[in-house]
Amino acid sequence: MPTQTLIPTTTITFPEIALRTRDAHKLRGYFGDLFKEQSPLLHNHLESDSEETGDVATTVVKFRYAYPLVQYKVLHQTPTLVGLGEGAGLLAQLFLQMREIDIDGQSFPVLSKHIRHEQAFVGIADDLIEYRFETLWMALNQTNYRDYRHYSQAEQQAQLKRVLTSQVLALFREFGLWLEPHERVMVRLDVQERTTQFKNQTMVAFTGSFLANVILPDGIGLGKAVSRGFGTVQSLNDRMSV
Repeated sequence: MPTQTLIPTTTITFPEIALRTRDAHKLRGYFGDLFKEQSPLLHNHLESDSEETGDVATTVVKFRYAYPLVQYKVLHQTPTLVGLGEGAGLLAQLFLQMREIDIDGQSFPVLSKHIRHEQAFVGIADDLIEYRFETLWMALNQTNYRDYRHYSQAEQQAQLKRVLTSQVLALFREFGLWLEPHERVMVRLDVQERTTQFKNQTMVAFTGSFLANVILPDGIGLGKAVSRGFGTVQSLNDRMSV
């Protein structure tokens, strides 16, 4: 089985529009609604089903729980859309149709936009590569957060390493990569705890960096809520792309 693969990636930026990092979910809402007929990849909802109970018809929205192939971010105040795999081709197709962005009723005309389309490596690396979290990494869910709070500092670090490793392996599986029995993901974390508002709740998240023997495309997210811009990683080493 291969331990590296090439995947198409598309990154679209809007350099003349300045937003706040926390506006990423509004970016997702705007484009997800604008192109809702195009593909569920753009908003992570599958087709809605109508169910009838007695005389009442209700709409049930089904969610797509796989790794998000279209992600919405605000990086250094710049609105950014990242597409991977099938999502990369989808963003490239819709590029010319993006003429404005509406955030909280304020319309920003798109006077210029940049697109970068390339093939990027994903997989196991021969050496350790350093990555920085450009946006907060939301590592924990409700269940493992309760465990985290009862752990010692050393146990917390070990838990976060396990969580990050599982998130990387989930990304690999999305693109058909499976490790051989003798292979493993090695991680060294250097993160600090922060808090952030998410869906009107205060959540624990992390900032910092990590070393790992994995190749990840720049701009992708790891952890929870990556479609909303959380957990965006940037390599601090020279990268390979074609």
